[in-house]
Formats: sequence, structure tokens, C-alpha cells
Amino acid sequence: MSPGFGLAMAVATMGGIGRLRPAPGSWGSALVLPAMLLGPLACLGLGLALALAGLWAIDRILGEDRTADPGWVVVDEGAGQALALAALPAGAGLLGAALAFLLFRLLDILKPGPVGWAERRHGALGVMLDDVLAGAIAALLLLALRAAFPEMPL
Repeated sequence: MSPGFGLAMAVATMGGIGRLRPAPGSWGSALVLPAMLLGPLACLGLGLALALAGLWAIDRILGEDRTADPGWVVVDEGAGQALALAALPAGAGLLGAALAFLLFRLLDILKPGPVGWAERRHGALGVMLDDVLAGAIAALLLLALRAAFPEMPL
């Protein structure tokens, strides 16, 4: 076992959330939803912090198996969901949170275009990248919706 393995497991599972069943990725995404109350800049910072911490943690836990993407690793979902939340305006309501959650999860599950390409990468970067891209695309879609429908109560 490598040094820091316990801490790496705690980060990768987001404090054990990744062990919840069913749908650990949805639980990991839901865990960061309250961050939207802190505003878009805080969500962006959280997404970047989780991405960096996730790269470190996943690198530690993968060991020699560089092709693995364990389902209980959910820090990648947390990072992607936080990035999607960063596109919501300060004071966004439940509709905004639900839309950010649904868009991110849909992109994470369906893996269109660049999200699918990223999922086929190996190692810690491959594990993190598909969710970060799904979060970024969800954020762009939310920003486009806000621009097209400024009266929409997000």
C-alpha cells in the first residue's frame, strides 16, 4: 500500500459516498449540489480543487492497473458537477440545480463526442477528464439557455 492510500481513498470516494448504491456517480454529483448556494466562483473553485485532488488520489489508488475506472471513485463526478453549477447565476433556485444535475448526469452517462473520447483515456487523467468535460459542456449548455431565455427562472 502506497503512502497516503487512506487519504487517497477518502478523496476518491468523497468521504465514502462512492460506496453508496445504487448509482454512486449520482450520489457523488448530488453531494456537491449545496455548493451552488456559495455562488458561481465558489463552484468553479470547488470543481478545480476536486479535479486536482482527484488526479492525485486516483493516481495513488490505481497503482499498476492504469486501465481501471472503479465505480466507487466519484471525485470525478463531484468535479464535473461543480463545474456545471458554476454556470448558474448567484442565487439560482431549485430549477437551476435540477437542470445542472440532469444535464451533467445525462452527458456523463451518454458520453457524447469528446466525453466519450476522454473516457477511453487511461490512468488518473482518463478517469477525471470525461467528467470534467461533461461538466464543462453542461455549463456551456446552461449558459446558452440563460442567454437564449434570460427570463427563465434559474
